[in-house]
Amino acid sequence: MITANILNIQRFCTKDGPGIRTTVFFKGCPLSCLWCHNPESQSTARQMMYNSEKCLHCLRCVAACEKQCHKQDGGKHIFDRTDCIACGKCLSPLCEALEIAGKTVSADEILQEVLKDKLYYQNSGGGLTLSGGEPLLQWEFCKELLQKAKEHGIHTCVETCGHVTRKALEQTLPYVDLYLFDWKESDPERHKQYTGFDNQRIRDNLQFLNANQKESVLRCPIIPTLNDREEHLLGIAELANTTTGISRIVLEPYHTLGVGKYERLNKGYALTELPALDTETAQQLAKNLQAMTHIPVEIA
Repeated sequence: MITANILNIQRFCTKDGPGIRTTVFFKGCPLSCLWCHNPESQSTARQMMYNSEKCLHCLRCVAACEKQCHKQDGGKHIFDRTDCIACGKCLSPLCEALEIAGKTVSADEILQEVLKDKLYYQNSGGGLTLSGGEPLLQWEFCKELLQKAKEHGIHTCVETCGHVTRKALEQTLPYVDLYLFDWKESDPERHKQYTGFDNQRIRDNLQFLNANQKESVLRCPIIPTLNDREEHLLGIAELANTTTGISRIVLEPYHTLGVGKYERLNKGYALTELPALDTETAQQLAKNLQAMTHIPVEIA
């Protein structure tokens, strides 16, 4: 039986494709975007998240942890994650400071949750969306789940960063109705600087989907001082105007809601001084982009 490591399953989503949807968030991503607001989705492994502000220093975890990751110092709790394997033995119903990001599931387990809302999908034009992280890192599992969903007549979406193997796309393509395709930066060198890789594979994969007559929604995060310049907007417009399968462009304004997650993972965040993109600026950028393309432009 194929299993996958996911973060969670969210029901009644309205931003992850048409209609009301059930969205599965997978763990693991090949990119390391400077602005990522879900750092717990970057690694495929389970991870322990620790919120020091919610710690009551009850020290139950100290006695429970076999790896001695939890220690006490003057009656205070200290968490050293060096040897932590996220086994969960330290968790307690009374503790709100510790939580595990990641759980192993089967396709049938997810399908059971998806089928609970089939009536909503039928009435709203919704369905199942695979998101992440990058779901196609675990493409064999995705193929099984998407195939089962299609057998039940459920509309399927895959949200992808595009930096995946061609085999992952080829194997899952027959079972995907719509791609929510990220386009983060038009300049290859800037893309590498911001995400860890250039955008050539991403561009090639989008053209592969287009050649196979697959519909895509281009999703473009807009980050102040990084990619909110006119050259990037021109790049988005050029890509949309020359790719017949793109039906919409969605601009996703940068926000700071994920900053606290970096602290709970004991990871540094590169954009600590960067403010969220304000509504007025986002609307102006959308207006400027719309003037460059016939493809409808929206703001998430």
